[in-house]
Formats: sequence, C-alpha cells, structure tokens
Amino acid sequence: MHSSYRDRYSGFPRLNNGYNAIFKADQLSIGLVAPIENYSMNTAPTLLNHIERVQLAERLGFGAIWLRDVPFNVPSFGDAGQIFDPFVYLGLLAGKTTKIALGVASIILPLRHPAHTAKAAASVDQLCGGRLILGIASGDRPEEYPAMNISYSERGQRFRESYQYIRHLAESHPQFQNAFGAVCGDLDMLPKPTEAHLPLLITGSSQQSPDWLANNGDGWITFPQPAAIQEHFISHLRNNASESKPVMEPLYIDITHDPDALPQPIHLGYRLGINQLYEYLKSREEIGVNHIALNLRFNKENIEETLRKISDIILPHFHGKD
Repeated sequence: MHSSYRDRYSGFPRLNNGYNAIFKADQLSIGLVAPIENYSMNTAPTLLNHIERVQLAERLGFGAIWLRDVPFNVPSFGDAGQIFDPFVYLGLLAGKTTKIALGVASIILPLRHPAHTAKAAASVDQLCGGRLILGIASGDRPEEYPAMNISYSERGQRFRESYQYIRHLAESHPQFQNAFGAVCGDLDMLPKPTEAHLPLLITGSSQQSPDWLANNGDGWITFPQPAAIQEHFISHLRNNASESKPVMEPLYIDITHDPDALPQPIHLGYRLGINQLYEYLKSREEIGVNHIALNLRFNKENIEETLRKISDIILPHFHGKD
C-alpha cells in the first residue's frame, strides 16, 4: 500500500500495521517504555521478568512497547535504558509477541551507518509482521560522539543525510549519493520494509529547521511541555506540514495509592493518582497528542498491579484496547 494513501477513519497516511494500529487522528493510544520496572535508585535496571512484563502489557491491551538507543552508559546521563541493543532486543520481542507495536524512541542516527540501521529495521519489520515504528534523533549525549570519532557539532547534517539514505534504501535498486556513500543502482538492500517505507518519527528538533521538521518524517516525538506550549508546538507543525501526521509524547509516572492525588512534578512527568492520570491523558488527547508512552522507572507501587490498574481504569477510555 502506498504511503500517501489515507484511511478516512484515521486521518493519517497508512503505513505498516504498528503505525496504523496506534495512530488515529483526534484519538490517544497508550504504550509503555521498556524496561517495565522501577530502577529509580540505579542507573541500570535489573531486567527481571522483562519479557513476561512485555507479554503482560500486550495481553492487557497496551498499544506499543518502546525501546531506547543508549550506546554508552554515560554517568552524567544517569540512565542505561533497557541495556540491550535495541535492534537485537526487537528481534527477541518480535518472536515473543504477536500484536503489540514495537517502537524505538529513538535511534541516534548520527552514531550509526544508515545502511546498518535500514537493514536492521527492515529485518525487524519483516520478522514482527509490520509492527515496527522507528523514532529517530540526532542525540543529546555529547560524550558518545568522540568515542566514535564523530563530530557532535555536525550531528544535524549527519542526521539529515542518514534520514535520506534510509528513505532511499526502501526503493528497489536505488541510485543516490551523500556523505555516507554512493549507491548506484547495481545493488540492492534486502529485506525491504513490509510496506512502502518504514514509519520514521522525528524526535524533538533533531537540529533541523521548522520547515524541515514539518515536511519530513511520518510523525513527531516531543517531550512533555505545559499544555499551552505543547498545543502551540503541535499546531505549528501541522499547519506547516504537507500532510497530517501523529504526535507521540513519553511520560514518566509514579502512580500513588490515593487515586485522586494531585500531580507533583518528577523528571519528565508526574507523581499522581490514577484518576489524575486519566485527566492528564484526556487533556493531551484534546490538544492533539496521539500516543503517550508511559515510563514506570520511578513507579513505587508493584509493577504488575500498576499495569493492571492502568488497563482497567485508563485504557478503556482511549483508542486501542480491544
């Protein structure tokens, strides 16, 4: 199916199964960030029962599981993510799940050769039946760049050229040339994605101009901001884009025992009661956010009980749960 085709019910281009399942215009779906555990006191998670928790999330009706690309454990960053290389881990999750969308938020394009990124991503997309959604970013950990002999100041240009390279490799026998190499039509990259191209979501500005952001990629990942600022940001992107695209937002949460506890700020999120979480998510849906990935790193309550509580109380009010 060609990427420019729009589903009259979704309002967004039709891409692969994962993208189509979680992104609907004027609706919000809910996902989770891996690892699904509390490791607030440590840089690295334990990863105990990590597969079982992903499978539980799928059974409970969460729309997507999101991995992160953290090549090095940088002390100043203080978070090693899910530890495993995202593409290796995606291969495992592709075989351990059946319907939940598999996302990365986000692959640091300047730190990888785009041929490797394109082949790994297309391989995962085929293995999981078209459930891959690839967030892409320019990176925000300066310490990683000299470790790979790459200029941090040039990451914006490398991001753009990597993006174009990946897009071209979805074509049959592509012909193009940029700083990453020349592909002259006499060879081809296999496998291809399940559909015309991989869904690519651009994270933040990724060192790009507003016009470039508005007219490239298949959606946007933006960090939590006050409602008025977030609404303005989303409106600006959509008003300047050639077609309607979805917006995703990650959110750290700590669900309290009191269901009505008012939100208290934590790192990129809130400590709050389950009823207040519903109010927050509803308010984000109203300003145009289409997917929120919940991160339980700081969640003090039992993780399995928290997942079931969110499934029972929150998910029925939003798009995606059966």
